[in-house]
Amino acid sequence: MLSRKPRPSVDSNQECDTYAWFSQRAWVEIDLEALSYNVKQLVQFLSPRTQLMAVVKADAYGHGAVTVAQTALESGASWLGVATVPEGIQLREAGINAPILILGATHTIEQIHAIAQWKLQPTLCSPKHALIFSNILESIKHDSPIPVHIKLDTGMSRLGTNWQQAAEFVQLVQRLPHLEMKSIYSHLATADSPDATVMQEQHRRFSEAIAQIKAMGIKIPCLHLANSAATLADSALHYDIVRVGLAVYGLYPATHLQNVIDLKPVLQLKARVTQVKTIAAGTGVSYGHQFIAPHEIRLAVVGIGYADGVPRNLSNNMEVLIRGQRVQQIGTITMDQLMLDVSAFGDLQEGEVVTLLGQQGNEQISANDWAEKLNTISWEILCGFKHRLPRVAVM
Repeated sequence: MLSRKPRPSVDSNQECDTYAWFSQRAWVEIDLEALSYNVKQLVQFLSPRTQLMAVVKADAYGHGAVTVAQTALESGASWLGVATVPEGIQLREAGINAPILILGATHTIEQIHAIAQWKLQPTLCSPKHALIFSNILESIKHDSPIPVHIKLDTGMSRLGTNWQQAAEFVQLVQRLPHLEMKSIYSHLATADSPDATVMQEQHRRFSEAIAQIKAMGIKIPCLHLANSAATLADSALHYDIVRVGLAVYGLYPATHLQNVIDLKPVLQLKARVTQVKTIAAGTGVSYGHQFIAPHEIRLAVVGIGYADGVPRNLSNNMEVLIRGQRVQQIGTITMDQLMLDVSAFGDLQEGEVVTLLGQQGNEQISANDWAEKLNTISWEILCGFKHRLPRVAVM
């Protein structure tokens, strides 16, 4: 990894042609080979009848939506999933023509007009929602029907119509002009739990709703239910499409699923040492002096902080990697900087690379490690890295 030659990703919001990647104080590296590997592993894991939707919402979980989408499609994904209309437009403007499902709810005339214009595929959450779509499409005199995906609530209690009203919902959509049912889907609330009881109940409800719809003679083009965890947990949940986010990025949604397929982390977070100095025993470090040097310490300042997405609550409770060795962070993490105890490195110099997430030698620190310390999930960690950090693709 470290010997590869990085290049700026097309998703970077920084002026990488002005400031070369190697002059950055901090950056996010995206390993496109690992990304491609993960997608291929997932595609091979699925049956030939099941397509892979790469979920690239939230700027591809902080990895850079356009580059990730392009790589995922080149590696075998057939669909893309986003949360918002602007996320879908971004992909279309980049020349991506694959089907794009908007997983979030859209209601306004501006959103619906953009969906039609950019050939995006919306989620319909209720009969009222379907009527709004049909009426607005009629008002803007949209010629051909747009493909829509019907969302059922089988126990997530988020978006979607109650599964027991699924048949009536589908009948309404079929009657409305300008709408063409593309799929019916639901979302699982506890697929990452070792206890499959709730997941199985949601699956039962979904199956029952689908059976009722088919009993009415209605043909359903496509069904999908599984997220990353469900995809790895049970092939009976795969249906026609699986919607995979976290696993595409090389992380497992739960520890009990780690041996199902081999995945490689895609993201590494790196920064540079900006100053090295020695502080005496008894010297306080950073705001609030939450760390007091117990003896003379060689201290390094690193140019990254909570404004970049390093959680302040990790202060005095995280390690980084330097030259393949673990190094303790000390003092309160500040907006733009953090401090390390580098007493083990007598010759450490300004400009050296520090790996906050990723691998050096035999040592590795993952987003899961941070999540466990913070009592949160790796999804939140990945989505927290701000866009003043350039995304740099490595090949």
